[in-house]
Amino acid sequence: MTESLADLERRAAEKVAVFGSAAHIVCDNLVRIYRAEGIEVVALRGLDLLIAKGEMVAIVGASGSGKSTLLNILSGLDVPTAGLARVGGMDLAAMSARDRLRFRRETVGFVWQQAARNLLPYLTAQENIELPLRLSGVRRSSVRRKRALDLLELMSAGHTAARKPRELSGGEQQRVAIAVAVANDPGVVLADEPTGELDTTTSHEVFDALRQVNRELGVTAVVVTHDAEVAEQVDRTVAIRDGRTAAEVVRRTEVDEHGQERVVAEEYAVLDRTGRLQLPREFIGALSLADRVRLALEPDHIGVWPGDNS
Repeated sequence: MTESLADLERRAAEKVAVFGSAAHIVCDNLVRIYRAEGIEVVALRGLDLLIAKGEMVAIVGASGSGKSTLLNILSGLDVPTAGLARVGGMDLAAMSARDRLRFRRETVGFVWQQAARNLLPYLTAQENIELPLRLSGVRRSSVRRKRALDLLELMSAGHTAARKPRELSGGEQQRVAIAVAVANDPGVVLADEPTGELDTTTSHEVFDALRQVNRELGVTAVVVTHDAEVAEQVDRTVAIRDGRTAAEVVRRTEVDEHGQERVVAEEYAVLDRTGRLQLPREFIGALSLADRVRLALEPDHIGVWPGDNS
């Protein structure tokens, strides 16, 4: 039956669901190409990613997979070549340099791997936390002081208030750095290998501090890490391979018949919006898959077989 003009107009007027409209962080077919000395390097190749408000997500992947590039774009330090990157409803590709500066000051906090990049060496821990408040226009010193001391207590670092960075351990420096990152009450905290230079015990302390701001302040947290133990402590771990999201591990807590809680982890391959799927390398190797594969649609699954690659 042919649709009438009225039917067509009604359908056109209907609100179409936008990809990731309810998500706090949205990456839709995100591309980043670097050009250096006449050579093009494609760091992100159409990456799709959705992160809900208040979620804590670990991003993992081999060196050069695009993890840090993704974090730099989400923080406003870099600009995508193509595709969409949106944080808190703000389109990062459409921002001016001034807009990005304000975005980094008010909307996102960033924690670097090297403590020296997080803290000014000539300021105390308390003064380092007060600085972003001062820059954002908080004039009353009593308000800045209270905010700084409250955050240090939240980080279990109240004893560091009057100390300068050189007087702090690596773990203390990173916990103060987290407090600096959330000083202006941002909606998102991004951390690039925050435990990369710490021992195992100290790494757990720093990660616990990140989890604390995630839970207590409701901050969305995205952590890039090589540490498998750290990656296993979040509800969702996203693996990036060759500039695209390749797999996710989703964890949930279940209670068994004896009333004991246990964490159940399920791994999924990621199917992007264009239907692309990255098969795990161990699957490819086990079946000697290369170049072409045969597909078959079954009632409840898709079959994949080695093709004739001669």
